[in-house]
Amino acid sequence: MGFLRGTCTSSREPPNSPDAPYSSSLPANRYFHYNDLKVKTILRKMIWELGLACVIPPRLRRSSSKKQSQADQHNDINNKNLEHNKAWLLAESGGCGAELTSADPQSVHSSFRFSFCSQVELESLNMNPSTAATVLMVNLDSGMTESRATALKWRRIESLERSISPVANTLIRFSYGEILSATRNFSKGRVLGRGALSCVFRGRVGLLRTAVAIKRLDKEDKESAKAFCRELMIASSLHNTNVVPLVGFCIDPEEGLFLVYKYVSGGSLERHLHGKKKGVKGGPSLPWSVRYKVAIGIAEAVAYLHNGTERCVVHRDIKPSNILLSSKKTPKLCDFGLATWTSAPSVPFLCKTVKGTFGYLAPEYFQHGKVSDKTDVYAFGVVLLELITGRKPIEARRPPGEENLVLWAKPLLQKGKGAIEELLDPQLKCTLRNSNQIARMIEAAAPCITNEESRRPSIDEIIAILRGEESPVFSKRKKPGFLGNGCVIDCYPQLQQTNSEMRSHLELAMLGVSEFEDDDHFFCR
Repeated sequence: MGFLRGTCTSSREPPNSPDAPYSSSLPANRYFHYNDLKVKTILRKMIWELGLACVIPPRLRRSSSKKQSQADQHNDINNKNLEHNKAWLLAESGGCGAELTSADPQSVHSSFRFSFCSQVELESLNMNPSTAATVLMVNLDSGMTESRATALKWRRIESLERSISPVANTLIRFSYGEILSATRNFSKGRVLGRGALSCVFRGRVGLLRTAVAIKRLDKEDKESAKAFCRELMIASSLHNTNVVPLVGFCIDPEEGLFLVYKYVSGGSLERHLHGKKKGVKGGPSLPWSVRYKVAIGIAEAVAYLHNGTERCVVHRDIKPSNILLSSKKTPKLCDFGLATWTSAPSVPFLCKTVKGTFGYLAPEYFQHGKVSDKTDVYAFGVVLLELITGRKPIEARRPPGEENLVLWAKPLLQKGKGAIEELLDPQLKCTLRNSNQIARMIEAAAPCITNEESRRPSIDEIIAILRGEESPVFSKRKKPGFLGNGCVIDCYPQLQQTNSEMRSHLELAMLGVSEFEDDDHFFCR
């Protein structure tokens, strides 16, 4: 063996030891030579004396008989105290004996040696009562057993059930099997749209095979239960011709959360306005009569959210992809995933996280997280501009200065009727029959996109403008000046500063536009 002379010179054989005869028969140079007849015995004795004598206090090294009995007692006590990775334990065992035989004695003399193994591996080692080692048991698991995780999951489901209990009986509860069958195992061919944290599938349910749109929330998202509860509570309370009704829901502990809406067959306004397939032979993709009908219908839907329910609802994501058209081209507002309640109309509150779609975010909401019914008014104004111009709110391919629809249209809106030719979608024609409607829509869009929220009209005032009421009753707030010829002047005193802020907004909105141009949601944090 390679032990060095004098490594543990203070270690001596205890008197009256049974191993003493073998010790006395060894030559003087006993650290380098062995008795061939008693190699195993001498090896065990030298490991004890040279390997562990420097670590174990001398008072623990008793006679062999006492040492054996104490080792047995320690083993009995330790076997009782060993719990499954729950405590720090000291146990005398021979688990490290095999390693010490080949260990460098200098390292044994100068420091401890550590070996990592599992409890199963430790118990499988041969315990040698004649040697001792310090065993450090550490709990390395997460502390969450499968049973506890299951119990926690069910407690969350029970909490969710209690939250939706006031309205759960007014809706149809679907099983996960019904959802799976309706979507044909979530076939890709049945995908209607995708959001940042959800996916919508087309399906049929019930004996009558009723067409529905099934919204599947991302089950990996930690906020999915909260979002599900909020959307279900809000959508279930809405009953309006221009709002897509909620039919039912599904709660499955393993597969996630689902909301089932009535299916609207006509497709989205986004597809009709900006879809790749235009009308036949270059004709308009959406006639003006339908555009005007959409403007009136969605304005009435927003008015219902703000004033027609027990609590004011702010949609926060009004845009063409969330406006569906029926077979009769009746517009219906959908997707209440970002909707929230406010205490009253025109009473703003602050939110920590700004969520929505670039190009439709009101300046005060985008910059400061300030939410009110005027947030929806601004977004509705952008939709009006899309209906008039046929342009998207953000288009990187446009010439410099025209990338942002609001910035490009704002100076033109101040001209009133004089801007019709410049603003109107090239696929549309201004006739005597629709010129007044176009002028009224321009007049309605201009105050909606005013930068200062206090100067934006309420949605009821916007409806009055769209319908051509001669004397709309405006509130007593400060408002932009309305001229008789339909011209609207933005009197915001910090116009230059706001334009700079809007340009900053444009720069942020332009980031990744080419890559994510067709996505439904952008979440800005």
